[in-house]
Amino acid sequence: MTDDSELAGLDPFDLLDQEAERLDAFLSALEPSGWARPSRCAGWSTRDMLGHLAASEEYHRACLDGTVSELLTRWAERGGTDLDSGNALGVADYASLSASEVLERWRAMGAENRRRFRERGNGTVDSSVGDYPSRWQAFHVASELATHADDIGVPISDDERPDRQVWRARFSRFALTEAKPQLDIRSANGRTIVTDGNLTADVDDSELIEAVMARFDEAGPVDADIRALLSTMP
Repeated sequence: MTDDSELAGLDPFDLLDQEAERLDAFLSALEPSGWARPSRCAGWSTRDMLGHLAASEEYHRACLDGTVSELLTRWAERGGTDLDSGNALGVADYASLSASEVLERWRAMGAENRRRFRERGNGTVDSSVGDYPSRWQAFHVASELATHADDIGVPISDDERPDRQVWRARFSRFALTEAKPQLDIRSANGRTIVTDGNLTADVDDSELIEAVMARFDEAGPVDADIRALLSTMP
């Protein structure tokens, strides 16, 4: 079992609510022209991102219903055999609907899923790797929402930014430990040092958050080997 001491004192269900509410407020106020604005995800507009968010809630619902294998089988039958192709299916599934319709569906599914995650508490949910702690899954979903909010330029107030960066950095270290248990990970004073015995990365919290979610590109401040070391994405 992965050491989750990094997550001590954090409430994943509150964090999940906060990130969803921030996204909802931004998307609900978006002007029609804003839907075409490119996101940080190559080839995706803000409207595509909304479709992805809605499709992701279908997966979260399957986690809570215990039907993940059935959902993945349906996706595979349609050509969704890896993360990229599965995500593309999700975006396509919602492409024919208006932005307001997709927003309403995402809002309703998300609210219900968040309620059920909170009710599940310290129990488990289904996942692509089998039974998984509900609290950890809620952290993963909150992190995903936070990352996608950044992808489409959702503003973060100066008051919110410090605490948000702290929890995201703490979760990033947990996620990296979970994905790559062979790594040695140490942190102090807003920096994290990660080594695999050959390669060592020394990054600040903002760099860690971006790297763990594979948001640095070739033009960024982190070289390819360090990006690979720190990424938890397939």
